[in-house]
Amino acid sequence: MLSSPPVSMAQLAETIAAVLGSNAKSVKIALGEVTVVVAATDYLAAATLLRDAPGCKFEQLIDLCGVDYSEYRDGQYDGLRYCVVSHLLSVSLNQRVRLKVFCPDDDFPVVDSLNGIWNSVNWFEREAFDLFGIVFEGHNDLRRILTDYGFIGHPFRKDFPTTGHVEMRYDPEQKRVIYQPVTIETREITPRVIREDNYGGLQ
Repeated sequence: MLSSPPVSMAQLAETIAAVLGSNAKSVKIALGEVTVVVAATDYLAAATLLRDAPGCKFEQLIDLCGVDYSEYRDGQYDGLRYCVVSHLLSVSLNQRVRLKVFCPDDDFPVVDSLNGIWNSVNWFEREAFDLFGIVFEGHNDLRRILTDYGFIGHPFRKDFPTTGHVEMRYDPEQKRVIYQPVTIETREITPRVIREDNYGGLQ
């Protein structure tokens, strides 16, 4: 049961900014929640403070996902490509915060694992590793969770082909599942809009 009424967004943002200090690159109110951006080097320290500080007490990590910002680079965005976004919940103080950290290396995205702070993050980090190729340093069981053992690539990256790299099928002669190059042709399907005469009463 929630033990206290939630504070305002502005009050929460001020509290978090004061608690994190130099560990926070920015603390903003966005999309109805306080969003905190930290550097990869300050990620663990900031997460620990958010869990333990009296005005924060974010006891639960309820979600973590990867983000690939590569498609925003056409003049709108010039920052790092991969980001890890966590959503934290304080049951005791009835408040939430969004925590973001950008991987400093686009070619080999790595951030620290939060597994030692919130054990609920285990499968979330494995999912981000599997689908985005983000490595979580210190995770004690970092392996794929959704794709097959022999899968090549990371399917949620924006440059991953929609048809994939390989396909698999059962071969009755070999009596096993085999992998082979993709036989589906990549094509763009544009729906055709057909309107009847006088559709909607228009002449």
